[in-house]
Amino acid sequence: MISIFNPNISVKVDLTLTGSKSITNRLLILRSIYPSLKIKNKSESQDTVVLENALKSTKNVKDVGHAGTAMRFLTAYYSILKHEEVILKGSRRMHQRPIYPLVNCLKLIGADIIYLEKDGFPPIKIRGNQLKSKKVEISSNVSSQFISAMLLISPKLIGGLALELKGELISKPYIEMTLHLLNNLGVKTNIKSNLISVDYLEQIQETNITVESDWSSASYWYSIVALCKRAEVKLNNFYKNSIQGDSILIKYFETLGVETKFIENKLVLTKTKDFSYPKNLNLNLIDSPDLAQTIAVTCFGLGVSCYLYGLQTLNIKETKRLIALKNELTKLGANLDITESSLKLYKTREIKKNITINTYQDHRMAMSFAPLSIKVPIFIENPNVVVKSYPKFWDDLKKAGFTIEKT
Repeated sequence: MISIFNPNISVKVDLTLTGSKSITNRLLILRSIYPSLKIKNKSESQDTVVLENALKSTKNVKDVGHAGTAMRFLTAYYSILKHEEVILKGSRRMHQRPIYPLVNCLKLIGADIIYLEKDGFPPIKIRGNQLKSKKVEISSNVSSQFISAMLLISPKLIGGLALELKGELISKPYIEMTLHLLNNLGVKTNIKSNLISVDYLEQIQETNITVESDWSSASYWYSIVALCKRAEVKLNNFYKNSIQGDSILIKYFETLGVETKFIENKLVLTKTKDFSYPKNLNLNLIDSPDLAQTIAVTCFGLGVSCYLYGLQTLNIKETKRLIALKNELTKLGANLDITESSLKLYKTREIKKNITINTYQDHRMAMSFAPLSIKVPIFIENPNVVVKSYPKFWDDLKKAGFTIEKT
């Protein structure tokens, strides 16, 4: 456990954040398929380390721990490796997160996958073989990672693949990111309504890709700027025309008093002068659900009510995030209601001090509540969970003037 507090009224810092986890993880799968791909500025996140180690390992049993992206991408990847047989397993929570929408789709094109415990959930055994080229349906209302996993292996299916998306599409920017990366390698793709087609491509030319920094990691710095009185936060290696869907946070935090400027590839965050906070903030986060915790905690700290919806995927994350958010915000004095897909936070005037935040083995719970220490001292249980996506988070907060002590 750590205690965290920032007694300063201003924050000034210049940082370089780790490369995007989402981009890096996709590129690691593509590099395994096309070895002439070179990757620079890879993510330092635990998720990425787990995925890269699994791809390098010669062991038949791959343990991905809490890394949901690794579980989904590796399920698809090992399905196309002829004569390979692997077992994919993970943490207790991972074995409660559904994998069947992806497995069902893979089986339609000839994948040999069996469940080792509970039907529809990891652990699973995969025997790789030559998959068929055909048009298949896949659920698009559970996790976009299922779709991205299929898209990443599609260029290696002779004849390519056509995916018909069934249901409400969630986290669309992540699918667009996957297609963008495929296009960068020379893979031809096409989208028409709810049908995505990917052509076969045997080889690619030698290609170097530099990964931009992670926008979801930047979100916590947006929260810090919103909550403090004065700020100048500089974040390196961010692009104005980003392929990361979470870059939408520029727009969201503009409504909470944060001004964004791009100076070359540097992001500069400051307080908007003479800003009046809104009484209420309504946001549909179906395309960027990972921002929900940060936005909700920021609104609570500012005394702004908010209604966030499109959050149905949060129940299959590292924890049931909406329940976790309600539990911890309530301890701090918040009044809020949740449903399966939404959160409604009412305006709060007082924030309770010295409250211990349970992180539920969820990196985003730890990082989204940390900026609140600008307002009141707080305690964070199991702070090491941040290694999943932003290993240097606590060190970067210290550089910005936060006092962090082990207790």
